[in-house]
Amino acid sequence: MMRVAVIGGGAIGLRHLEALEELEELEACAVVELDETIRLQLARRFGVKAYAGMEDMLAAEQPQIAVIALPHHLHEEAALLCISSGCHLMLEKPMANSTASCDRIIAAAKRQGVTLMVGHTQHYLPENRAAKAVIDEGSLGRFLMAQDTRHVDYFRRNRPPWFFDRESAGGGIMMNLGAHSIDKLQWLTDSRVRKVKASLTYLGDRGNVEGSGMLMLELDGGATGTSTATIVQSGYKGASRSETELIFTNGMLRIVAGEGVYVSKGDSYEKLALPEEPLIPLALQFLDLLASLRSGSEPECSGSYSRSVIEALEAVYLSHESGLEIELGKRESG
Repeated sequence: MMRVAVIGGGAIGLRHLEALEELEELEACAVVELDETIRLQLARRFGVKAYAGMEDMLAAEQPQIAVIALPHHLHEEAALLCISSGCHLMLEKPMANSTASCDRIIAAAKRQGVTLMVGHTQHYLPENRAAKAVIDEGSLGRFLMAQDTRHVDYFRRNRPPWFFDRESAGGGIMMNLGAHSIDKLQWLTDSRVRKVKASLTYLGDRGNVEGSGMLMLELDGGATGTSTATIVQSGYKGASRSETELIFTNGMLRIVAGEGVYVSKGDSYEKLALPEEPLIPLALQFLDLLASLRSGSEPECSGSYSRSVIEALEAVYLSHESGLEIELGKRESG
């Protein structure tokens, strides 16, 4: 049984504690949260120790795994502290607000010999897993292009205020939800973003972050060649929508979040039956971390992979500000 501490008692920290209840191999031992009311509520509900500070918790509890579910600008500081205490990490996405921060976290984990995993939950949603299986099976042929569309009320009143401060959050809808879209496309197609052209808007009624964005991406799939993708996201008022359509040489695939997966190899779409999964996505995520710890191998959502998402997001903001297409790894030339 491995002991797990959850750092951050907000909505995501709560979901991690719920996931840990489903697993026999892991045991939640502590929660760190500044808000005393929330801290004590979580401690009572989950039977864990409550702490206001990370240092006191790490010294007293000595957990083997730390879950970091804090505002984005605190990820690096918290990660480095936990790594120095010998903790393996489940670090919420986005990994950090910059590739420089990612590099420092990755280097520290390597020096200390601990496993670093970033919580890219798109890999564990049932419809995405079913879509990935179809793509990997190969009958759809070579991947050509994709369109990912998401509309949500990003500026809703119950979203914590730090999300609307660029210094704290790293950005707005693209940093928080665009990270999911970039990760989803990279993972589903075994590719990496290589070029970005972005246009953002800053019309929200809170803070200084963007409320919508349109991204034109070039993806590099290595031996399978290059492809293109469009990501369109709006955080303003309107009906919610979350769909991803991928086009291949032999057919098409459409993912509707929370609804299902549709495959077309002719004139119409056929809805796939999704397999039953007894565990929630965050519990499956923990199982992947455990598998990596047992095998000594890097998790799928490693530090280096997760850094690629942050690198793409940095290019998004640079492209919008400069008006140029940004080639990753060659930014000095535009």
